[in-house]
Amino acid sequence: MTTRIPRRSAFSWYETIRLNANGHLLDRFQTPVAPGRVRDELASQLRMTPSVTDIFVFVHGWRTPERSAQSAFARFFGALWESRSRWADLRGASGPFVPWFIGVQWPSCSAPTPSGYQRIRERAHRVSTQGHAAFVVGQLLGYLDEQREPPPRGPDRLRNAAGQYLHCVGHSFGGRFLGEAIRWAADTPPSTLAWKHRSSRPFGVDTYLAFQMAAPPDIFANRFAGLLTEGPVHGPIALTFSRFDYANAVWHRVMEGAPGIGAVGSSTPAGLVSTIAMRDAGDPYDRTDFATPIVNVDASRVFTRPRVSVTGAHSDFWRTQSVHLTLSLAALAR
Repeated sequence: MTTRIPRRSAFSWYETIRLNANGHLLDRFQTPVAPGRVRDELASQLRMTPSVTDIFVFVHGWRTPERSAQSAFARFFGALWESRSRWADLRGASGPFVPWFIGVQWPSCSAPTPSGYQRIRERAHRVSTQGHAAFVVGQLLGYLDEQREPPPRGPDRLRNAAGQYLHCVGHSFGGRFLGEAIRWAADTPPSTLAWKHRSSRPFGVDTYLAFQMAAPPDIFANRFAGLLTEGPVHGPIALTFSRFDYANAVWHRVMEGAPGIGAVGSSTPAGLVSTIAMRDAGDPYDRTDFATPIVNVDASRVFTRPRVSVTGAHSDFWRTQSVHLTLSLAALAR
C-alpha cells in the first residue's frame, strides 16, 4: 500500500546547518563564517550525545527556499522518528536505535530556466572555491566522522558492528550535492588546510541514498568514480528512479544531453550496478538486495504523481516506502 508522509509536521528535534547564497556557512546570527573557523562553528552548533546510534544528514533539492526546507526537514525526520518502533523488525537491525538529525539548507533557488538550472548544477559541483556549498558540507561530513565513534570495519560490506553510523540522504540536486561533498571529504587534505577534518582514520559514510537524483546516468563512472574505487561509502549507493519523473526524463535531457538518474537509474560502471523494486513497509529488504556497490531502486510503482506536468513524480518521494528504504539501509549497515 502506498501511503504519503503527512505534509504538515510539528517535529522540531533536528539541527539545521545553513549556507548563504555564496555557499558560506552561517553562524547562529546569520553571519558568514570564515573558512578557517568552519570547524569551530560546527562544534558550537552540533552537540551530539553519546547515546546516539545513527546520524542522518538530509540535503534538499533545487528551488527550495528556507521555509520549504524547514518543512521538508520536519516532514522527513519526523517520519523517521515516528517509524523507529519498527526498527526491531528490519533485517540486520541490532541493538538500540537512537537517531540524530541534521538538515542542510543550501542556496538552491534560481529561476526555472536553463541558465538557472546551470547555475545550481555548477554550485553543486564547484568545490575549488573556499566557502562553496558542497565544500562546506564536505567539512560537515568530515567533522561528524571525526566526532563519532565509528563502527569497526571488516572484509564484509554491511556487517554487524557497534558504533555511530553516518547516513547521507539527498533529493534531486541534493543527492548530487552529497556525492560531491563525500568525494571532497574523502580527499587527503593539503597541508595548508589544517581546518579540514582531523581524524587519523580514512573518512567514510555508512550509507548514501539519493531520491530522484538529478545527475547523468554515468556520473559514477567518471566524476564520482572515486566513491567506488576509494571506498568512502561503506555500504551501497542507493538511487531511486521513476519513469514518471518528468524533470529528470525531459528537463535533464535538454540540459545535459541525457535523462537523469531519477528517471532511468545509474547505468555505469558496468558490472557494479543492479536494480531492485522499491518495497512496501511490510516487505523487508535484505543484504542480497544490495550486493553491488550501486543499487537502482525502481520506484515507478510508488512515485507516480504526474499532477504537476513540468516535474511529474520528481518530488513524489514523500512516501512510507521511502522511510522504509532509509531505515532498512541503516539497519543493514550493522
